[in-house]
Amino acid sequence: MSMPRVVATGMGTINPLGLSVEEFWEGLVAGKSGIGPITHFDSRKFYVKVDAEVKGFDPTEYMGPKIVDRNPRAVHFAIAAAREAIKSARLNMTRECPERVGVSIGCMAGTDYIIRQNELFEKRGPRRVDPLFIAKSGPSAAAMQVGMFLGAKGPNSSVNSLCATGLDAIGTAVNFIRLGYADVMVAGGADSSLNPIGMAGIDILGALSREPDPAKASRPFDLNRSGFIYGEGAGIVVLESYKHAKKRGVPILAELAGVGWSFDAYDQTAPSAETEAYAISSALQNAGVKPEKINYINAHGTSTRLNDASESKAIKIVFGEKAHKIPISSTKSMIGHTVTAAGAIEAIACILTLNKGIIHPTINYETADPECDLDYVPNVARSTQVNTCLTNSFGLGGENCCMVLKRI
Repeated sequence: MSMPRVVATGMGTINPLGLSVEEFWEGLVAGKSGIGPITHFDSRKFYVKVDAEVKGFDPTEYMGPKIVDRNPRAVHFAIAAAREAIKSARLNMTRECPERVGVSIGCMAGTDYIIRQNELFEKRGPRRVDPLFIAKSGPSAAAMQVGMFLGAKGPNSSVNSLCATGLDAIGTAVNFIRLGYADVMVAGGADSSLNPIGMAGIDILGALSREPDPAKASRPFDLNRSGFIYGEGAGIVVLESYKHAKKRGVPILAELAGVGWSFDAYDQTAPSAETEAYAISSALQNAGVKPEKINYINAHGTSTRLNDASESKAIKIVFGEKAHKIPISSTKSMIGHTVTAAGAIEAIACILTLNKGIIHPTINYETADPECDLDYVPNVARSTQVNTCLTNSFGLGGENCCMVLKRI
């Protein structure tokens, strides 16, 4: 018995380039940077001076004051992006069986909130702790709130694989539909962990760029790259079985043809090209797509020395000589690394590429690196038809997820 095909019918995003899919796409093809000086906290004692923040976001435009008050910023992002995705998918829950509609959203939600609650506990004692502490701070917060907002009573899941989370959550949703547990899944990732403690730790690790000029800070695959830029945001897609989408008569944006996973089992910070290559090969095999059919790769492309070199090697392992002919670009060059949201936002970039026939650039690419010798679509968008693409998400610590998407 063959598994049902899974397609995307809606998408929504909140990220440093804008508060909608349309604003995001306009920024991407223009090569616009969403990176700027840190404003969330006083960074005078920090080496790192820039990040990628969401600007002009007012959660009260998307949800009631009680939901705003009871949830952290990342959950606000998730709800806002989900609203856009649901609207674009024309999903009407009065016409759906709620037990056949599910949610799969990964989230880094409550770091700031946890810190504040600990301070409150230390100063005023256990009776002053928020009774909703677990619900607000847990990784399930976004999936839970989106599920309640939608009235979706099917599978409700919250995976976390750090930097691979957003794509991992979408891949999990694909399998829920394939295995018959749902007809519709709302899936993706959200993150707002731009706090001093988190950024201090990553900075000490040496993974963040200390470039003071925001315009040059994120430069994936460039010889002079010096680390990634911390970002925030959310990306949400509505997935359905092909049969269900056709029955509803809604436009189909893309087919999510295959997913592959792997784990490096190697190092807490350093990646393994060979294991990343396994995840890519697994996604291709799962999709039934030969390597020569891939027209575009949306790279994990963090702008760190180890990741970009390792990813380039992994691509060459899988694609051989053809690797040099495949256009590759990094969304993170413009929006930084949105961590648990990154893979989902990049999946949306892939869906847009399939539909628009434009590959967004990797900005700030100036000097070639001998270890990164592929076609990274430097600085200027490229018009070309893309029928089948690959997107890579490689989590810190070695959790890898890759996906193949097709134009319909």
